[in-house]
Amino acid sequence: MRFILNWLLISIAISVAAYIVPGIEPYGPADPWLCFAFVGLFLGLVNSLVKPVITVISLPVTILTLGIFQLVVNSLMLELASWFSLNLLGAGIVINGFGAAFFGAIVISIVSAILNVATADAR
Repeated sequence: MRFILNWLLISIAISVAAYIVPGIEPYGPADPWLCFAFVGLFLGLVNSLVKPVITVISLPVTILTLGIFQLVVNSLMLELASWFSLNLLGAGIVINGFGAAFFGAIVISIVSAILNVATADAR
């Protein structure tokens, strides 16, 4: 149940980012909500499997930048989740450049934090 709730919250955060950030758009033959759900699924998988490895590898740079480099790591994870979604399922989001991914990752982080606090009793 917790996985499904996290998946839903991430998908909502991605849809908010697509609405706010220019350069992030749903793409594919599916409805936009399904595109966001696909990317949310892959973002959850990438964040649980790939992100810990990349975080450990980039730890020296993260320490030097006082944690700011984690925003770059989050942007890369969003790009990777978008790539997996588009290439494996044929629907997802298109991100036009690193700047859009960077600001999209910031928006997703903020919206996810707000939604997690709002649904803390449901867990």
